This record gives sequence, C-alpha cells and structure tokens, in this order.
Amino acid sequence: MTDRLMLLDTASLYFRAFYGVPDTIRRADGTPVNAVRGLLDMIARLTTDYGATHLVACWDDDWRPQWRVDLIPSYKAHRVAEVVAVGPDVEVVPDSLEAQIPMIRATLALAGIAVVGAAEHEADDVIGSYASHAEMPVDVVTGDRDLFQLVDDARDVRVIYTARGMKNLEVLTESVVVGKYRVLPEQYADYATLRGDSSDGLPGVAGIGEKTAAGLLGEYGTLDGLLAAAADAQGGVSASVRLKLEVAADYLAVAPTVVKVVRDLELPSLEEAGAKLHPVSGDDRAELERLADDWNLGGAVGRLLAALDRTA
Repeated sequence: MTDRLMLLDTASLYFRAFYGVPDTIRRADGTPVNAVRGLLDMIARLTTDYGATHLVACWDDDWRPQWRVDLIPSYKAHRVAEVVAVGPDVEVVPDSLEAQIPMIRATLALAGIAVVGAAEHEADDVIGSYASHAEMPVDVVTGDRDLFQLVDDARDVRVIYTARGMKNLEVLTESVVVGKYRVLPEQYADYATLRGDSSDGLPGVAGIGEKTAAGLLGEYGTLDGLLAAAADAQGGVSASVRLKLEVAADYLAVAPTVVKVVRDLELPSLEEAGAKLHPVSGDDRAELERLADDWNLGGAVGRLLAALDRTA
C-alpha cells in the first residue's frame, strides 16, 4: 500500500457521532455508548475508504486557548454561554458525552491508534503541524472550514469534509475550494478573517461579506496586500472599503494570528506517536472483543478490527 496519513479532528467526529447515533444505545449500567460506537465506525470506514496507512487522532488539549481569547475575546465565546443550543458545533460537553470520552481513549489505545494533543493548542494546530511537514499524502478529516487553509495539491493534502454527514463526505482539493469560495486555500484564512465566521465568534469586517472578501483577495492577493493598497492613496482601493478596513483596524491586527492554524508545533514524530496502522493482536484484541460485549459496542469493534487487519 502507498503510504497515506489521515489526521482526525477527533472532537469534531465524536460530537457528530454523539448527535448522530441514538443515545438509547447504552451499557448495562446505563452509560450511553453512542459516541464510542459511532466514532469507531467512522474510523473503520474512513481508513478503509481512503486507504490510510498512518492515522493520528488529533486531540483538543485546549479547545479555546487563552492566547486566542486574549486577542479576540469573542472567540468561540458563544459555545461557552450558560444556555446554548445543542448540536455538533457546541463544545460544552453534555454529561452523557463526557462519560464516554474515557471509553473513547481506552478503545483507541487498545486499537493502537495514536492520540496526540498539544498544551494550550487546539486539535486544528496539531493537524496543521503534522499536515505541513508530512512526507506522505495527507487526508484531514473534519467538519471545520478553518482547515481548508491546509489544502495543497502540490503536496497532496486534502480535506475530507464531514459537515453534511458520513453519507455525504466531500473531498476538498484546491479546485473545490476555489469553486466554493473563489479563493485559493492559502487565501482562506484571510478570507475568513475578512468575512468573519459566526461559528468561531469572529466578527469579520463590517460590510465585507463573502463576495467582497473573495473579490478583494482576488485583486490584492493577501490581507497584507489589501491593507498596503488601502494605505496608499494610489492603491486602487475604494473609499468605502478603506473606511471599513480602518474601522476594523484593531481586529485586523490580531485576527490572522487567531484564524491561521499553527504549523510548527513540536510534536512526536509519526513513528514516535505510533501512527502506523497495524492489526490488533494478542491481549489487546481480546480486550477489545471483551469490551465490545461488556460495553454494548455491537459490531463497531469488529468493523474496526477488520479495517486494521487489512493494513497487515
């Protein structure tokens, strides 16, 4: 098999599993196991369908890092409100999901699946760092549009986008990103900065929406290029756009740092992390099979083991 690395936005997937699989599926003691079941099935399908040979379940050691909040206080603030609408994009973990996270970690460990997080950073930053330095093709699995900035045809870095569900996965390459947003992947962070993103609490520049943001980046290339042109009376930027940028100057000074994923974290190498997939054998396999019964995981464990067996 040709080497191919898959990077999971793990929380994005287990939240989706939690809300997509009935919570009536429970262990004998009443603990829900829907997120565990769903996540294991997702991993089995994704690794098989996309031919992954290496896998890292990237973890949110800090899903809302203080350094990002210090720069933009509204960053993900709506997700920690006392009253929030439940759904896959809400980071406040319901008790019935919180109880499943140790089970998720235990099953991933027994399956030999690498789990990597980084202090004071989100899973996005772990993904960005591995994807930017991998010496093999990369598939990033996420429901987060921010990671579109990592797409790179020259290095064969794609995004497997889960927002429409596992039955409607979308593979994003450069042409797909351009077709959707009229910007290149490397412009996507500047595009998100300008137009804002309510799902992350980014206000954007008032009066600049998707079409205007794409048009400006098409003309000036980058946010820095746009701001330089706006500061030059002969730069060609209209008076109305210059005014909008001036009003948003404080936001624009810090937003790129918040929006751009970190690409240079010091992380374990893929070898050190144990990212290479392999069949599960011996005591670990026996324990997983036991947990399949004890935790009422149904056929999910068997499907995961079969997916890993093919990597032999």
